Amino acid sequence: MTAWTDSPVLGFDTETTGVDTTRDRIVTCSLILLQPDGSMTKKYWLINPGVPIPEQASRIHHITTDMVQAEGRPAPQALEEIASLLAEHMAQGFPAVAFNASYDFTLLEHDLFRNGLPTLKDRLGGQVSPVLDPYLIDRACDRYRRGKRRLENLTQHYGVNMDDAFHNAEADVLATLRILRAQIEAFPNISALSLPEVEALQRKADEEFQQFLVSVGRMSSVSSHWPVTEEPADKM
Repeated sequence: MTAWTDSPVLGFDTETTGVDTTRDRIVTCSLILLQPDGSMTKKYWLINPGVPIPEQASRIHHITTDMVQAEGRPAPQALEEIASLLAEHMAQGFPAVAFNASYDFTLLEHDLFRNGLPTLKDRLGGQVSPVLDPYLIDRACDRYRRGKRRLENLTQHYGVNMDDAFHNAEADVLATLRILRAQIEAFPNISALSLPEVEALQRKADEEFQQFLVSVGRMSSVSSHWPVTEEPADKM
């Protein structure tokens, strides 16, 4: 096994006010540091985003406006803590792990910028890396398998047990980390690659899927800027 498969990994997931990565905001975040010996350190944030949480989003993750107003941390404080922990981990060359990573990382970058905080790109010297995404690893290594590839689908496919319901940030991180471990066992060639090579494999899988979506009219263009697909341009 190469160094990255024996290194600490930091699982990352958010629940948000919606699906627009440039305008929606984080309401919960889970970070789970998994050590090579299997021990874990968990951190969780309930965040007041400063705007009402739409009922449609609350129905998915069960976090309401009343909850965050009563118990949530102010967004600038919580986001600074989250970004600091991610940047400190990744700056050591250790990977962050997120399912459909471009969603969470793009949204975090915009939320940081919106709150007047340095982005991860700023903190990491211009590149948000290293990042492992079991969703894209699955697309790259089992590209012709039919069926959906959502988190719940991949837990079933890889025989991963869930401790809690989906759309709970901590439960989703645990599932993501377990899927990654199952993929390392299922695809030995992944273990033989360096982290930059795995990231290149993921980036290629992402671009190929975007090209397919463009071909069927579901996207207008392809972004090559994974895992942050759209940089913050102005305060929103």
